[in-house]
Amino acid sequence: MRSVPGNSDGAVSHILVFEPDAEGHPREWLEHIVAYVAAEQADIRTTFVVAAEMRTHLDACVPSIAGDRIRVLALTPAERWLCTRRFLTLAAFARWWIMRRYLRRTGAQAGHFLSFDHMCLPLALGLGTGGKPVSGILFRPSVHYEGIGSYRPSLPERLRDVRKTILYRLMLLNRAVHTVLSLDPYFTPYARRRYRFGAKVRTIGDPTHPSPGTQTGTSKVAAVSASRVGFVFFGYLTERKGLLVLLDALARIDPGISSRVSVTIAGRVEAALRERVEAGIRHLRKVRPELCLRLEDRWIPAAELDAIVAAGDVVLAPYQRFVGSSGVLLWAARMAIPVLTQDFGLLGRLVHDHRLGLTADTLDPASLAAGIERMVIEGPHTFVDPGAARSFAASRTPRAFAAAVVSSLWGGEPRALEAS
Repeated sequence: MRSVPGNSDGAVSHILVFEPDAEGHPREWLEHIVAYVAAEQADIRTTFVVAAEMRTHLDACVPSIAGDRIRVLALTPAERWLCTRRFLTLAAFARWWIMRRYLRRTGAQAGHFLSFDHMCLPLALGLGTGGKPVSGILFRPSVHYEGIGSYRPSLPERLRDVRKTILYRLMLLNRAVHTVLSLDPYFTPYARRRYRFGAKVRTIGDPTHPSPGTQTGTSKVAAVSASRVGFVFFGYLTERKGLLVLLDALARIDPGISSRVSVTIAGRVEAALRERVEAGIRHLRKVRPELCLRLEDRWIPAAELDAIVAAGDVVLAPYQRFVGSSGVLLWAARMAIPVLTQDFGLLGRLVHDHRLGLTADTLDPASLAAGIERMVIEGPHTFVDPGAARSFAASRTPRAFAAAVVSSLWGGEPRALEAS
């Protein structure tokens, strides 16, 4: 089942969007797709198959005028359990099987996986979806990193990239795969040059959130003193996002500079990390008492978070060799606030190409500390081009994102985002 015909332009009037996760990107992205389909796709019926807790939320997002065109189904507890196992091979085959089952059950003519990375293995093995085309969003291609920046892969990273190369090549041969949407604009031309049927790969922009035009809310967090440079680190706070390295880096800043620094850490701390974070903060308060540090360890509504970011001078994103895109970059760019992030992979290249801020070796606390000091000494505004940043964010709207998802299941390629 690996010979591939040309893409069909046949009409599709009923699509199915599948996403078993309920945290992070999926929640926002599903909201965007519901809004777009309700407002602009009157000729298309859309079925969403999601986690039970997401069903309640999405049902509330569907306007009554579109109720006959949009249907939200909840996965059973067993289906959700299978799809979200840490054993990714099991989760991948479960997602393939359940998508196939719901396509047949609902009568949908095509299906979209909001998270496509999981699907590479079953689709590379030639498994089909009942004769119906599917598409999906690829989060984390890394096979092209040597071509977009300084990349010295470790042995595990090199083996990972070899595995991905094999899976991508075979997956694109699968007749069922209509379109692969890449959040990495540099991967699209790479795939089209290197892979047979690489033309199936298209670029999709990670959408800004909150949406442009969303009213900024108010924050319970105290305002940053005008005499200090305000750094903001936000989101769901995990080790791979660099929280522990950041606390180590702050303890290394020159005391004369740290007296001019204010750091707001806003978001829920991963439970497994909380004790180490608390110990790091105690140490930091002891060795750098002049530094102003605030931790808001809670879920923060988007409007309040928008206010916290808007009040800051720099957005911190000290990811630890993170592969893929990040909504943090879009959030900062929309406000023309500089980002301090990793000098690795897609994030490092986007910051460089669009003049969005400063990069550092975020694995090294001393390098991250030097980056913070430099931003304080030279001034945050010297590291961002406001026009370029806003243009970068403006091209990645929720509407454009949702339109690309919906159109990925038939002919008519969405407008591509240029890599540079």
